[in-house]
Amino acid sequence: MGKTANTSVRDLLFGDLWDYAPAPESRDHLTIHERYGHFIDGKFVEGEDHFPSINPATEEQLFEVASADEATVDLAVKAARKAYDKVWGKMPGSERAKYLYRIARMIQEKARALAVAESLDGGKPIKESRDVDIPLAAAHFFYYAGWADKLEYALPGASPSPIGVAGQIIPWNFPLLMAAWKIAPALAAGNTIVIKPAETTPLTAMMLAEIIQEADLPPGVVNIVNGAGQTGAAIVNHPDIDKIAFTGSTDVGKIIQRALAGSRKKLTLELGGKGANIIFDDASLDQAVEGIINGIFFNQGHVCCAGSRLLVQENIADELMHKLRHRVSTLIVGDPLDKNTDVGAINSREQLLRIQELVAAGKDEGAQIFQPSSPLPEKGFFFKPTVFTEVTPSHRIAREEIFGPVLSVLTFRTPEEAIEKANNTPYGLACGVWTDKGSRLFRVANALKCGIVWGNTYNRFDPTSPFGGYKESGFGREGGLHGLLPYLEVR
Repeated sequence: MGKTANTSVRDLLFGDLWDYAPAPESRDHLTIHERYGHFIDGKFVEGEDHFPSINPATEEQLFEVASADEATVDLAVKAARKAYDKVWGKMPGSERAKYLYRIARMIQEKARALAVAESLDGGKPIKESRDVDIPLAAAHFFYYAGWADKLEYALPGASPSPIGVAGQIIPWNFPLLMAAWKIAPALAAGNTIVIKPAETTPLTAMMLAEIIQEADLPPGVVNIVNGAGQTGAAIVNHPDIDKIAFTGSTDVGKIIQRALAGSRKKLTLELGGKGANIIFDDASLDQAVEGIINGIFFNQGHVCCAGSRLLVQENIADELMHKLRHRVSTLIVGDPLDKNTDVGAINSREQLLRIQELVAAGKDEGAQIFQPSSPLPEKGFFFKPTVFTEVTPSHRIAREEIFGPVLSVLTFRTPEEAIEKANNTPYGLACGVWTDKGSRLFRVANALKCGIVWGNTYNRFDPTSPFGGYKESGFGREGGLHGLLPYLEVR
């Protein structure tokens, strides 16, 4: 597997001279039940209308999960209301903090099993579940445990109080982390919860229910109901829920907003994105290439804030693309449980078909496609890391959220052109700016119409930092002090 004598030094990449031996993470320590129902009023309850949850890397059934109807959702809401009125809403913040801290510690203790479960059920590489999702989920509970008894200090001169019962609907791309993002601030503020995991990734939510039960959280404070869109609609439309928090597609977010228009319910939406990753000619190109890879291929591109549009200054485009193509060729696509894997399985067949449709549209519209030559696994929902060049702002792949490992590359000449192209989207969630000049970074960042701007990095998250978007990427913030506000009445 050696290189020819004519290969230049710039073409040599560390690690491309050998293959990696498989290094699969064991799943022996993980117990998965054959069937899961719901978690209501502190107890696991049987459900009806079970449907399979599929391992996207093998297409094999992992377990069956129940689908909650309106009556089941009503039971969960009644349990949450009772817990709010009699226990949680009256409990001092210092006592609520102890429960959040206990949950955080138990997530850390069970981190290995949770990471394996997340990769099995969702398809993401184990190194991402192990090193990002699970530690960040614990960190959010730790962080909001610290806020629980300090709400008056967070809002000086005001009298904050909980809203009541929160209905929360989470997506399939970060199942446990998104649950932590929503549950931790809601509990810290004194609310009770009815939460619905995504229908394709309910496993870690049910494991979190086991942690909640083991932590002796008062019954009814957190209730978890499984199901698909019909279950989510039952939560949204329930008359005794005071606030809805939704993370998911823009189309569904619009439906929810219309349904709640004119009601008393509070609403926060974290929706889609079409992030621009802007590379100026004075940026460190090797560093930028790693940021581009992390921005679009992390979690197979199943990231709402993914840097799916790469804007490169024209005079460095050839050199950057040369480096980027080589780096993409080194990515390992395969078994999510293998520690060597960089790009795991697409979450579902439905999502894979959506990615394939948009990639076909990119080719039909004249964009030039690059994919590495390495074969994909024979079974499972996999898609090669893909880079399109010669893309224009009118291409579908530059306008629509693909939610997969597909990068569209556009060029620009001036900062003003970069800003105009970056803002030329109905979305406004996240962007990245790569430059050696601090003044340029801040000038461009301030002109970008998006909620998050990363400077010389991408996809960096911290529980102390607020996250959210503008325009069709939604409204409201999660994380930081800002993440408490949607769950508080401030007088």
